[in-house]
Formats: sequence, C-alpha cells, structure tokens
Amino acid sequence: MITTRTTHRTRMQRTAKRLMGSVFALFLGIALFAQQDPQFTQYMFNMLALNPAYAGSSDRLNIKALTRHQWVGFEGAPTTQTLTAHSPIVNESLCIGGTIMRDAHGPVTQYGFMADVAYRIFMGESKLAFGLKGGLNLFQGKFAELNPLVAGDQVFQQNVNSKLDPQFGFGMMYYSDRYYLGVSTPKLLRSEFFETDSLAFVSEPGQRSHWFLSGGYVFDMGIYHKFKPTFLVKAVQGAPVSFDLSANFLFYEKFWLGAMYRHQDAVGVLAQYNINDDFSIGYSYDYPLSTLHNYSGGSHEIMLGYLLGKPVKGIRSPRYF
Repeated sequence: MITTRTTHRTRMQRTAKRLMGSVFALFLGIALFAQQDPQFTQYMFNMLALNPAYAGSSDRLNIKALTRHQWVGFEGAPTTQTLTAHSPIVNESLCIGGTIMRDAHGPVTQYGFMADVAYRIFMGESKLAFGLKGGLNLFQGKFAELNPLVAGDQVFQQNVNSKLDPQFGFGMMYYSDRYYLGVSTPKLLRSEFFETDSLAFVSEPGQRSHWFLSGGYVFDMGIYHKFKPTFLVKAVQGAPVSFDLSANFLFYEKFWLGAMYRHQDAVGVLAQYNINDDFSIGYSYDYPLSTLHNYSGGSHEIMLGYLLGKPVKGIRSPRYF
C-alpha cells in the first residue's frame, strides 16, 4: 500500500515537472513571438542601450553600468546587465560608443557586443544626431534541460550552445540640455534561433526588430526643484504597442525621485543620487500589475554612472538625462 502511494506520488511529481516545462515553453514561445528585447525602468539615464544617436550627448566620456533582476522569486526570471560608454571625439560632431549586454531568461541567454557611432548637427542650443549601431549577437539556449509534457518533443531535444549572428541598428535624436526626442531600432536584422530545418516552425519568427520612440522635458519648479516627465513607446511585430510613462523630480541638482507606469504591466519608483558632478547611483523597483504579483516580489534595477574629463564650456553638469 505504501509502495503504491509512493509510486503514485512520484508519478505526480514527474507530471508536475513536465507540466511546468510545458508552461515555460508556452511562455518562451510567446516571448519569442512578441517582446524580445530587455526593458529598463531607468531608460532615461541609459539611452545608449536603445538609441545609438545618444552617443556623445554628455559631451564627456560617459560610462554606465546597469543590472536588472525582473520578477524576483520566479524561477527562470529575466536578468539583464548592460555596460555602455560613449564620448565625442572630433570637433564634438563625431561621437563613438560601445554597448555590452547580457540578457537571460529561463534556458535562453543572449550577449550583445555593439559599437555605436553618432554624428551631430548643431542647431543653436539644440543638436540633431544620427546614430548607427553594429556588432554581434550571441545566442545560447539550454532547451534539452527542460521537462516537456510530451516526451520526445523535438523542440526540446537540442541545445543551442553558441549561435553568433551579426546585428545592426540605427537611431535619430533631437535634444538640448532641457529636452530630447528620439526614435530608434537597436536590432534591425532578423536572426534565427535554430539552424535545424525541422524546427523552422519555431525559429521562423527569429529575433524581430524593435522600435522605440522616446522623449522627455525638464521644467523649472523653483530655484531648487525641477520636474522631468518622460515616455518610452515600444513596438514590435506580433505584439501590441507598449509604453512607459515616468515623472521625475530633481531636488537641489542632487537627488532624483520619481514614479513610473508600464502599460498593463507594472508600476514602480525610481531614485538617483548625484554624489558629485562625475559619479551617480540609481535604483528602481517595479511592482507587477498582472497575476505575477502572486509569485514574484517585483523587479529591481541598480545603475552606476561615471563621467570622465572636463565638461565643455557652457555645458551643464550633471546632466538631466
């Protein structure tokens, strides 16, 4: 009797594991067909990851490191790390930069190694910038380690150890010290996730291009306080258009405090402290609005920023974005 119960329990556990594998596979399929690029709550301070035209906007060597841990407490939840650097080089018109990104969710890990080039046209106190982004995308998928509900499912019979693909993107941005408006697609080329012909029905959509429209403005609220609303609209074929809205307040040119809303997805808070004109640290927290809040403690994001070199005469420091 005990043996029968033990066997039944073991079968139930195996079935549960397979069911979880199938649920994750369904989630993975939705992710591959829909939103694929990582998202950031502190996007307004990490724009180079989304738009190459942002390169050189600080008029100094700008280095940013960011780590995001999404849906904390959920097994296989997305984690993203970025390291960006950019600076003007020739008569302040030509600017260069670089972006290293790691994005992992479940069995899938992607690495991006991108170089950024921007050319700026000076228009009085404003600048119109055109940027190009190019490099390589490394895709890894440990699909064979999942436990599918249907034994022998060919989708889960192979791993993708190191699939390397070229990548290209571009962007435009019009900005000054007080405002910015930009449009970009950091990954324009489609890349397939599988190379096996029998898996064409899975890999056919591949990595689709994402389009971003971003903007923000800084309003004076007094001598020591400023208000900066920003927005980010995200579009990709196969998924509904999404957008982020944020409201940030700057106190004494030192401390940013704000709130954000991601359409039908999350609400959150963010803060950044300018330790001095060169060094800053930021943090944000997202709380999911979907049923994920029953299983996750939310999402955390930490960012460090450092500026090198002397500011160009007439350029304010620290920056508003």
